[in-house]
Amino acid sequence: MAKITVVVVDDSALVRSILTEIINRQPDMECIGAAADPLLAREMIRTLNPDVITLDIEMPKMDGLDFLSRLMRLRPMPVVMVSTLTERGAEVTMKALELGAVDFVAKPKIGVADGIRLLADDITDKIRIASKAHIRRSHAALAPAGATGGASHAGAAAPAKPVTMASLGRLSTEKIIFIGASTGGTEATKDVLINLPADCPAVVITQHMPPGFTKSYAARLDSLCRIRVKEATDGERILPGHGYIAPGGFHLSVERSGANYIARVQDGEPVNRHKPSVEVLFNSAARVVGQNALGIMLTGMGADGAKAMRVMKDAGSYNFVQDEATCVVFGMPREAIAAGAADEVLPLPQIATRLIERLRSTAGMSMNRV
Repeated sequence: MAKITVVVVDDSALVRSILTEIINRQPDMECIGAAADPLLAREMIRTLNPDVITLDIEMPKMDGLDFLSRLMRLRPMPVVMVSTLTERGAEVTMKALELGAVDFVAKPKIGVADGIRLLADDITDKIRIASKAHIRRSHAALAPAGATGGASHAGAAAPAKPVTMASLGRLSTEKIIFIGASTGGTEATKDVLINLPADCPAVVITQHMPPGFTKSYAARLDSLCRIRVKEATDGERILPGHGYIAPGGFHLSVERSGANYIARVQDGEPVNRHKPSVEVLFNSAARVVGQNALGIMLTGMGADGAKAMRVMKDAGSYNFVQDEATCVVFGMPREAIAAGAADEVLPLPQIATRLIERLRSTAGMSMNRV
């Protein structure tokens, strides 16, 4: 079986050496080149044609984001970003995902060598996932310099007609939308949320993401969407017209407090190897929200949330699942479909439209909260 070939791009000789060693220890992958800057990397990519690139964000001669933008415009291929665990690192990482990077690994600010070795399994898992990802030219990479709000690099289907932003009114207080996503999901979730009206039902989101990155992600979504988006905090009331992102490193669920729904943010053991876990969120949707829940499963590796989405459906929810053609990785959606959890399987650009149509069509059938 052919090995996954990798080119490492990092200005640190130590980091290049450690990543090369980690990759070459794997029986199914090989580091075929290591470049100290993007100009050298460009020549390596041209001559070696790797399956995956690992790319440092901050480098000499050409910024990692500039290089990524050019790469995704001219020669789209799987890229795993290596970013620093800082506030600026988080903001730049969100931009890299918008430009078309498949995923990222966060290296610590100090103790980098030991930190990267501890992340060896995470790094190699993400390289494996990236090697199988569906990569297309990024709309954001194609946009002029300085343009914002690029569309997802996974969007193969033609965009749906813009959603009519008529008020959803009282219905919004009775329903909650639940979204689960992993690899490729930061952009897929954005593509759903930017098409929701300001008074839509509350949206509660678990996106697999490490600590330190969800605050920047929520802030970026808040700047782009009509709804207000924030990182969820424990005990806060869940309100219409708001989106709540599970904080990295914590599970998010929904509970009832009297007539209101509240967010429950808790530490705990990983579920399906994830924290936050979609399984935890979707199980709470089934238990607490029942027929007033709408589920959305977006792109991601593995099966996290698939069984719980079926439990949601059995409890009366209506569920949308992203189709294979528009997923970066079709793992979680495939498993949700296999579990019988999907009411509709749709291209990403059509999900928000159908969600709102579904809300309007069931306006007279809403289940009042206890």
